[in-house]
Amino acid sequence: MATQVLTLNQISVKGLERLPRDCYEIASEFSHPEAILLRSHKLQAADIADSVLAIARAGAGVNNIPVDACTARGIPVFNSPGANANAVKELVATGLLLGSRGVIEGIEYVHTLKEMQDEAELHKILEAQKKQFKGSELVGKTLGVVGLGAIGSLVAEMALTLGMEVVGYDPALSVEAAWRLSSQVRKADTLSALFARCDYISLHLPVLDSTRGLINAELLGAIRPGTCLLNFARQEIVDEAAVLQALEGGKLRKYIADFPSPALIGRNDVILMPHIGASTDEAEDNCAIMAAEQLRDFLENGNIRNSVNFPTLLLERVTGCRLSVTNENVPKILGSVLSILADEDINVIDMLNKSRDGVANNLIDIGTHAGDHVLEKMRAIEGVINVRLIGDCD
Repeated sequence: MATQVLTLNQISVKGLERLPRDCYEIASEFSHPEAILLRSHKLQAADIADSVLAIARAGAGVNNIPVDACTARGIPVFNSPGANANAVKELVATGLLLGSRGVIEGIEYVHTLKEMQDEAELHKILEAQKKQFKGSELVGKTLGVVGLGAIGSLVAEMALTLGMEVVGYDPALSVEAAWRLSSQVRKADTLSALFARCDYISLHLPVLDSTRGLINAELLGAIRPGTCLLNFARQEIVDEAAVLQALEGGKLRKYIADFPSPALIGRNDVILMPHIGASTDEAEDNCAIMAAEQLRDFLENGNIRNSVNFPTLLLERVTGCRLSVTNENVPKILGSVLSILADEDINVIDMLNKSRDGVANNLIDIGTHAGDHVLEKMRAIEGVINVRLIGDCD
């Protein structure tokens, strides 16, 4: 029987093609799907059927998914970090250019001259007025990049190619991300130190309890007069009132963001875009492909990659029969599971156990079939959240 995948948004065809039609049935309406694939749809916990094993978002943010409720039910939530990185990087480059030159103002001025018919007079007026749109070059200026993950590292590299100096700050920088960074990126010890030394600052952070409202009045008070702040990450990481105060006080020259709000719309010192950072055909394809591939690998192999609530768990298949056991991260549960297998004379060929916060996940390759009665014994262990038999065990 084909695995049912419920789609709650229009998903790129290139992504859906990664779910073979002979194994997967894909539709926007199912009563008991095994998986959910979505983009921006606001998913409520009550709408997640008991049959759902996994949820994948074709995008980076998961604030439209009830992650805590999914964790409690043993449902991994996957996202697509980095799949839209190039699209966002290119829009940041656009933002830097718009923030350094009077491009928008110049275009708007030219539109006011649409009634002029005398081309010679038009050129004379433009020559006289163009000085009011004069800007400055990016070469030699300093860009601060806050967050050096998939997007931030690309932004840093892009800025270096434009001839800018780059200072980075990321206290949670992974080893993999560090390897991606150019040695020319200087590291700031503190966020306030970065804010004090940069002409442009670009934000690339997720929304966490620790980052919500992070860009506040204290930080903005440390910036150089005339600094330009770019936010193509998340609206919630910036204290909007503090930004307005910095703009009014002249400390912040320009605020460029992908998140319009009533308080910011219409200001000459603010450039707002309608959340189009990842709005390219390529980014939508890449996000959908990554989400679908991760979903398929979990459903078919139990492997977990890029989950926001489960540990990374990657185990090569050595047998056709595999157990996936999710449990509370407390002692003795794995031992109880293995004891049941031993009592049933089922040999363990290979296994992997990982934990993340309050949840643990185990992949166990076994040599013979585990019947329903074996699975029920495991499910009866206190602290076990779910048990799944994967693959052909005959």
